[in-house]
Amino acid sequence: MRMGEFARRTGVSQRLLRYYEEQGLLSPARRPSGYREYEEADVVTVRGIRMLLAAGLNTAVIAELLPCMVDEDRILEPACSGMLPDLHRERARIDEAAAALLAARNRLDALIELTAEGGVTDEEACVAVGRVQSGDHPAVGGPR
Repeated sequence: MRMGEFARRTGVSQRLLRYYEEQGLLSPARRPSGYREYEEADVVTVRGIRMLLAAGLNTAVIAELLPCMVDEDRILEPACSGMLPDLHRERARIDEAAAALLAARNRLDALIELTAEGGVTDEEACVAVGRVQSGDHPAVGGPR
């Protein structure tokens, strides 16, 4: 099937399909005219790519893992336990990122609480905050 139909079947834009090809995740056949020709197996591959992306993996890691996946009843599944070290490494990376986000949220919550409790009425500080919020401040590219 040609790219337009393939994009409709997979729900993935043509631009993204070309990106997957550039990253080595898809290898459609080429017609003599240069048009890409996709097969039914490519639909399963794209579903697997989307699943791995949704799991937080980047395309470089997916390119490493994709050859270790097999088509089981139109769904890509791991073919060997050799993938486990890579999957554990990626899980640890995601855990670190999640911990950093939670720490940032906790700091923001503390600022919110201090601001709400403090009842600061420093007019100069409030004027500066108003300028930053409106974009009329040198730090955010406003007039100086």
